[in-house]
Order: sequence, then C-alpha cells, then structure tokens
Amino acid sequence: MLDPFFAPIPILVETVKPLCDYLSLKSLPLHIHEILFAFGFYHFIFEYLAPPISSFFLPKQYKRLSYESKLRWNMHCASMVQCCNITVLALWTIYSDNERRNMNLEERMWGYTGAAALVQALATGYFLFDLVVMVRYLDVFGLGMLAHASSCLVTYTLGFRPIFNYYGCVFMLYELSTIFLNFHWFFDKMGMTGSKPQLYNGITLIVVFFSCRLVWGAYSSFNIYRDVWNALHFDRSVKVGGTEEMMLFAGERSLPMWLVVMYMSGHVILQALNVFWFGKMIAAVKKRFVKAPQQNGIKKKV
Repeated sequence: MLDPFFAPIPILVETVKPLCDYLSLKSLPLHIHEILFAFGFYHFIFEYLAPPISSFFLPKQYKRLSYESKLRWNMHCASMVQCCNITVLALWTIYSDNERRNMNLEERMWGYTGAAALVQALATGYFLFDLVVMVRYLDVFGLGMLAHASSCLVTYTLGFRPIFNYYGCVFMLYELSTIFLNFHWFFDKMGMTGSKPQLYNGITLIVVFFSCRLVWGAYSSFNIYRDVWNALHFDRSVKVGGTEEMMLFAGERSLPMWLVVMYMSGHVILQALNVFWFGKMIAAVKKRFVKAPQQNGIKKKV
C-alpha cells in the first residue's frame, strides 16, 4: 500500500541519503519529511499550543501548577495527541493494507510498504521530539524517561533498514493504553482524585493495558521471536517469493546478530516492564479508591 502522506521533498531526500546509505537506513530518505513533520508538530503542541489552550479552558487548574508540573502537563498533551493519532493510523493500516496483511516470512522481516513506513516515520518523529524534551528537562523527567525515549527512537529508526517494517504498526497499538494513562494523570492534577470519572477511567486503563500490552504484546512478541528464529535458519539461496516492490530495499536480507540481540532483549525488557507497570497501576488505582480499614476511628495501615 502506498504512503498516503504527501510526496517526499527531493532536496531533503538528497541531503540525508548519503548518511542513510552509510547507516544502511535505505528507506529513511523517503520518509524524512514525515519524521520532521511529526517532530515539528509535537514540538509546536508542547511549546506553543498546550500552554495557552490549557490556561484558557482550565485557568485555575493550570496556573496553580508548579513549573515542573506544567512541563509534565504540556508533555501529556503532546502524548495524548500522539497516542490517539498513531493508534488510529496503525489500526487503519493493519485493516487496509492488503499487501502488508499477506506478507510471507521474508516480507515480514525485510519487506516494505509505504503505509506501514508512514506509521513508523510518525512514531520516529514523536520519539525524536520526546528525546529532545527529555534531554532539555532531564532534571524534571529523569534518566528513566530519557532511556525510554532513546531506546524507542533507536528501535524505530533502525526499522528503516528496513527490518520488521511489518511489526511497526503491531507494537504501536501499545499506545491505546497511554490514552487512559494520560487521563488518569490529568484527573489528579485537576483535583479529581478519587472521583467517579477517574474510577471509570482507571478500570478502563487496567483492562486496556492488560489487553494491549500484556495479552496482545505477548502474542506479538511470540510472533516476532518465531519470525526471527525462522529467518536465522532461512536458506537465503532459495527465493521464497515476494513482490519486487515490497522487497525493493531488502538487499542481501541480512540479519546481523547484534540487531537480533538488541531487538529481542528490548522486547523481553519491555514485556517485563509492562508486567511491573501493570502491578504499579493496580496499586495506584487501589490507593485512590480502596479505603484503609479503621480501628477505633484510626486508619490502619495496609
């Protein structure tokens, strides 16, 4: 399926092509304009759109926030727009891209479609923006968020070799849970901690997080592990097939061990973090809505 975004800008393509060729990011020049667009779009929201809109619609809540909390608020605004956009686009691509749906092993590993690469490019642009913000405000967001932004950016950038282009949309569905996580944070800052809307959102957050990140994530990770295993034992002298257009950037169909180790270890760590975060999430919701037992009018610690 063709990339539905506007056509690449020739001067940008020619500018980045030598570096991309050197780094073996063969398909990146065709999507550099989308990466830069996404970066600029989310930077504009964070820097210039979220503050005045929040001040206008929520003057009391926003203005009483500390400097650090305002930065986090603005970041959550950008995150909310991103997770809504990218999940809709990923779902649309999964549903509409027939070429992607019918990919064989070779195509899932080294294949390329413009629509799937668009999802990858917009995600890369957001993670680039995320990294810049984390570096600028490291004292606010901390090393953990910096590491998260860095790893996501590296992972999605390396996808332009191309490698795992098929799975870019798959793992972007994790972002469905981020929508409700952002709402949960906003409720706290708006003085709605313990309210019914936060309760309903918290229940939805737990259900969606469990479904998207633990169930869907484990299933998708198993699929990518299986594909990598089969690709490592694949006889590249035998042509399985695949359309010429989808395999345009496949080249030698190489699968360096460092790339395998990085991707696989990253998925294992992320799945472990998802389990950890799920436990923390349940604890956070429980803390807000489950009252501690009392003895003689005194709350008992649990």
